[in-house]
Amino acid sequence: MTEIRTERLLLRPARPDDLEAFHTILSDARATAYWSTPPHTDIAETESWLAAMLAIDPAKGEDFTIELDGRVIGKVGLFEFPEIGFILHPDAWGKGYAGEALRPVLDRAFAVHDLPFVEADVDPRNAASLRLLQRMGFMETGRAQRTWKVGDEWCDSVFLRLTNPSRDAQ
Repeated sequence: MTEIRTERLLLRPARPDDLEAFHTILSDARATAYWSTPPHTDIAETESWLAAMLAIDPAKGEDFTIELDGRVIGKVGLFEFPEIGFILHPDAWGKGYAGEALRPVLDRAFAVHDLPFVEADVDPRNAASLRLLQRMGFMETGRAQRTWKVGDEWCDSVFLRLTNPSRDAQ
């Protein structure tokens, strides 16, 4: 899989030695507040999550580890085409890293994978992610209640879509 360098970040394939860094992120209740699972309480949960990330069939998805100055700060990608997802450690929030990582991944989704669109499913309480995706050009396509059960809590969804700009021109 490809490595992508941005102004400040390295987006690269995940590696088994990313386990501790991802566990630090996925066990943080702030980072996982709007994630599809509760915070990981055991490193075995993160190990299973990382194994799934490592096993993605390149024909079906593409996920990247986000590094800043050699330190893993999150992940971004399309675990399964065409749905985008990202998570960053709270220490990395508010600094523009998510947008900096998303842009080249979206560009690859359209230019390399020729996806007609990319979709996102966001908890409506996650205002920062909704703002970021809207700045990236995503448009809301719908809402639904009780779409995800995370732990004991039912969560709602805002569905967003970004259409491949080269297909818009056709």
